[in-house]
Amino acid sequence: MMRATEVIPAGDWPQPPADTVVLDFDGRHRRRVTMTASGGLTFLLDLPETVAIEDGAGLQLEDGRIVGVEAAPEALLEVTCADPHQLARIAWHLGNRHLPTEVRGSSLRVRDDHVIADMLRGLGLTVSEIEAPFQPEGGAYGSAGHHHHD
Repeated sequence: MMRATEVIPAGDWPQPPADTVVLDFDGRHRRRVTMTASGGLTFLLDLPETVAIEDGAGLQLEDGRIVGVEAAPEALLEVTCADPHQLARIAWHLGNRHLPTEVRGSSLRVRDDHVIADMLRGLGLTVSEIEAPFQPEGGAYGSAGHHHHD
């Protein structure tokens, strides 16, 4: 089976993609898994370590071809903040719960969860349920959306 052994950052591809995989956030946080791209190309993702693969990245196949990576829309909560103080306060609450969080200017996005939605609304925030690609912050240790205690 053909292997993909390297992730190429978005915009750094030497050629157009041979095929594309559409993956949610969890599907883009992998090291080794068999994948089937939209056009039917099957390959083994075989990276040296687990990485968070960003929307727009490419997976380099052994034969030189590139498989593009597209972030799939997911059920999310978009939290709109009135000012920087409120944004920082809410970011603290979400971080304290170890929730993967995407920072988008004056709003934050987290995975849809009714308990979290109720908490945020209880804090006086505007919370919208949306479908969109999810790209949370990588965190202090570079592992997007995942926090490990050693």
